[in-house]
Amino acid sequence: MVMTPSQMAPLGSPAPDFALPDVVSGELCSREDLTGSPLLVLFICNHCPFVHHVQEELLRIGREYGERGVQIVAISSNDAVAYPDDSPEKMKELAESQQFPFPYLYDESQEVARSYQATCTPDFFLFDEQHTLVYRGQLDESRPGNDIPVTGRDLRAALENLLAGAPVSPDQKPSIGCNIKWKG
Repeated sequence: MVMTPSQMAPLGSPAPDFALPDVVSGELCSREDLTGSPLLVLFICNHCPFVHHVQEELLRIGREYGERGVQIVAISSNDAVAYPDDSPEKMKELAESQQFPFPYLYDESQEVARSYQATCTPDFFLFDEQHTLVYRGQLDESRPGNDIPVTGRDLRAALENLLAGAPVSPDQKPSIGCNIKWKG
């Protein structure tokens, strides 16, 4: 299991545009559809042990903060030919069986991952109401096998500050996970 850190895109960056299919509904979901609210973009995939390790917390965050007005989308950008568990069909199965509370989008071209500077799964990007980047970093200190409980502490603190109108601390640690499986 190779551990890849996130790139830590510059805070204050605008959210890159995207228009990707939701694997459950089949409808396109775009960043433009989500304007006027904070936006949390999660880069995840089906097969990564780091994502499996935090999946329940991601679902809790999705339910809790979605109810509080945060727009949340999950995106998989992995090469589904080389990694068939990350195919849109398998993504749909997972999203339905786990009752994802957010759209699960497929980035077949991998252009969206590149535009966000996403490098690993999971990789998190939190934007304010103007879709300006305020947080990019880890969910918390927990990793598979390190015996630290999954709490979502770091991402939750950023979400709470953002929703309270308080500054989000710029002291942010990179996420760590499997590298995005790039094509060719």
